[in-house]
Amino acid sequence: MGNGQRTALVTGGIQGLGAAAARALAEAGFKVAVGHLGGGERAESFGNETGIPVFEWDVSDYEACIDAIAEVEEAIGPIDILVNNAGVNRDGMFHKMDRDDWDAVLRVDLGSMFNVTRQVIRGMRERGFGRIICISSVNAANGQAGQTNYCAAKAGVEGFTRALARENAGKGITVNAIAPGYADTPMVDSVPNDIVKGILDEVPLGRLAEPSEIGRCVSFLASEDAAFITGATLPVNGGLRMG
Repeated sequence: MGNGQRTALVTGGIQGLGAAAARALAEAGFKVAVGHLGGGERAESFGNETGIPVFEWDVSDYEACIDAIAEVEEAIGPIDILVNNAGVNRDGMFHKMDRDDWDAVLRVDLGSMFNVTRQVIRGMRERGFGRIICISSVNAANGQAGQTNYCAAKAGVEGFTRALARENAGKGITVNAIAPGYADTPMVDSVPNDIVKGILDEVPLGRLAEPSEIGRCVSFLASEDAAFITGATLPVNGGLRMG
């Protein structure tokens, strides 16, 4: 079966790493759809520019995921490849962090793993094929001051990935995570320049990742070439964390 007959859904797919993943999958011949929340004109322009169908819903809302993924599958067919990319950050030192900032990040970044994946896993098992790719972060393992909520969620993503991989390996489904370092995305654009410079001083390759570099990793894990890789976390961080 060629990639053109495989379908892929990327959550948080209209900008940054999600958009790069969607473009890479489309270039590899997959039939792709993306999700977003509140993207407005950016979402419209992404859809017009790429020809990729765009759907809006809140991945932290389980009922919304049921309805939205049914809509996606009606449009492009049963989902073969799921890229769990949607995420938010609400940074702040823990001793000053509001409960709302903790809950928002855990609800979106970790809760969506259940909400979205739960809608497609049964179909993948029945068809005997699936690729689930979850976007983590170098900070899941490294830790980062001011990101206890984000680091906790992303560490949870990696645990989720390994357990789901074990459950579904016998059904032709691989489940992997990608842990990017700092990339040239809107999320990093919001970080003060002096902090970014300090981070880059610690990156052996001395630069931010291009989103397309992460996108190509997603495309690889979705491909037949990666069929013997499951339960792994692929580090793409320029050497910021090794080993």
